[in-house]
Amino acid sequence: MSQQRDLPESMIWRVIGRLESGQTKRSVADAVGVARSVVARLWNRFQETGNVRRRPGAGRPRATTSTDDRYIQLTARRNRTENSAQLQRQLLLATGRRVSSQTVRNRLHEGGLYARRPMVCIPLTPRHRAARRRWAAEHRDWEQHDWSQVLFTDESRFSLECDTRRVLVWRDRALEITPHSFMKGHNTEELVGWYGGRISIGGRTDLHIIRSGSLTGRRYADEILRPHVIPYAGAIGDSFVFPDDNA
Repeated sequence: MSQQRDLPESMIWRVIGRLESGQTKRSVADAVGVARSVVARLWNRFQETGNVRRRPGAGRPRATTSTDDRYIQLTARRNRTENSAQLQRQLLLATGRRVSSQTVRNRLHEGGLYARRPMVCIPLTPRHRAARRRWAAEHRDWEQHDWSQVLFTDESRFSLECDTRRVLVWRDRALEITPHSFMKGHNTEELVGWYGGRISIGGRTDLHIIRSGSLTGRRYADEILRPHVIPYAGAIGDSFVFPDDNA
């Protein structure tokens, strides 16, 4: 038997029409294929209201007030790494209102905050930022010919610590790159190895593994500059450019 919420309005009016013509509720239910209780409720509603639509319900009362909502969102913005269970306890201590952690997440989503993995970076000083802006301004008009004479190098490091990236931060969708979206990277003392690679407009080279120990200036010269960078520079000529990233 179909439930009332599954009946289209056209079928509901067919039920009412049959009842108004004098048919019994049993015969109408059998003809339409619904339970007799459904037919009875439709007929009672039609007689009381003159309509067959269900009256809208009030719905479940909201578990938090607008003040609670602002408190949850403000607390999450001040403590970006606290999870919903911790925010739930803070709300209970501050207001005495007990809500579920899902309610906390719902209120944060309403405020545009979503749990996301933080980006990892090495913090930049004001001097670093100024130097990067200056470099970008000096090279913004370069064309492909200019960049074809440039070789970049980059290194990636291994950490002894196990970073599962399970720590999340509450972040606005529109604020992807802001200080609270980052976690501080590891220091050199925590590293056990390096990968080094060269990048140019024509492609990239294979990775070179720098095993055991720190990447000192001598090792940088012996294992990267002499065997890889200098031959590339010889092929380019006097116009070769090699940016130093202070590795």
